Amino acid sequence: MRQERNNIFANIDWILVFLFIILVGFGWMNIYAASKTEDSIDILSFSTKYGKQLIFIILTFPLIITILFFNSKFYERFASIFYVLSLISLLGLFIFGKEINGARSWYNFGVLGLQPSEFVKAFTALAVAKLLSDRQYNLKLIKNQIKAFIIIFTPAVLITLQPDAGSALIYLAFFFVLNREGLTLNYIIFGSLLILIFILTIFFGYIPILSFLLTTITIGLLYAIYRGGKRFIRFNWHKVLAVYVVTTLFIFGTNYTYNKVFKQHHRDRFEVLLGLKTDTKNIGYNSHQSELTISSGSWTGKGFLKGDITKGDFVPEQHTDYIFSTVGEEWGFLGSSFVIILFMLMLFRIIYLSETHSNKFGRIYGYGVASILFFHVIVNIGMVIGLLPTVGIPLPFFSYGGSSLWGFTVLLFIFIRLDAHKNYDW
Repeated sequence: MRQERNNIFANIDWILVFLFIILVGFGWMNIYAASKTEDSIDILSFSTKYGKQLIFIILTFPLIITILFFNSKFYERFASIFYVLSLISLLGLFIFGKEINGARSWYNFGVLGLQPSEFVKAFTALAVAKLLSDRQYNLKLIKNQIKAFIIIFTPAVLITLQPDAGSALIYLAFFFVLNREGLTLNYIIFGSLLILIFILTIFFGYIPILSFLLTTITIGLLYAIYRGGKRFIRFNWHKVLAVYVVTTLFIFGTNYTYNKVFKQHHRDRFEVLLGLKTDTKNIGYNSHQSELTISSGSWTGKGFLKGDITKGDFVPEQHTDYIFSTVGEEWGFLGSSFVIILFMLMLFRIIYLSETHSNKFGRIYGYGVASILFFHVIVNIGMVIGLLPTVGIPLPFFSYGGSSLWGFTVLLFIFIRLDAHKNYDW
């Protein structure tokens, strides 16, 4: 038993490791396809994006060894310290950060740039697991819910101020974790209703009566389903009035924010997404080209390095946020489905292993990992196929970038280490 404890590879879940290797390897192949030119044929050319990504992948292995070197208690004991240091790294950006594309999200170390927000997700998951795993912690108490919200949304606010609203959205994924640990479903229902109201208000161009009626009907139906039909009839009418008031205020607030606070390019993105206007040359260009690229692959794809749209560089940032469009063109529907299946297998495996944890800390962290990965996959692929607006969220293990790759590696392999030690009494 002692020898197994000292072996960093003992009890490692090799299924997760295998899925990780396949995703990273296939991701690099698509980065190579998206960034290769006729003049760059050397795979080991470190002046190219695929060459740099290969360096990032190689450096991932010592990072994994370092993560596996420490036992599970180390991550539990120092979770709060990791979290505080990650917040300091975000605050430091406002002084020492480098501005790229209008966002101060990077530290520049010569040829290497690091984006702290990619690592903060893992440390926030550790902090949430540390908080919720306390035996005295009751998530049903309002004061305890507020504590959890502060831990989750403090980094989200700092990231939004960079500004990088897309990366900040990821922290909504922690509501799945909180719900698993006993938080009422009302928060998720309430959030979903606010999103629906927001969309209705934009779609109908703010017609107060129509928006109000549609919103009221929607709230009534969802609440009736949630509470169980008959109980809705005995609903407290003071609460009904409160719902009407809050709904009305939110509609007015949405209209004001949309027309007075949002900039024109923000409004354009929503209107293109909702089909209120057609724009394939400016705001909607990226999504339109991405959809064309994916659909051109048909069932089986055009073949590796044979994607003419990819070679023509018609999709901006195709090697990063739009890397999935390369998969669609060169590998087709079957290849795209294969990638999605790989992600689903990884998520199911993480959830399954999380449920086998006797240690509450490991289970909660595992659900944090699964929720973050799920949110990234859904939002990124939804963005690439035109179902969601462009928000700049990378596809885990696929998109180009050392910070993204290393951040997801830290997130996953901390869980793999916790899982390997779940049967030990440290």
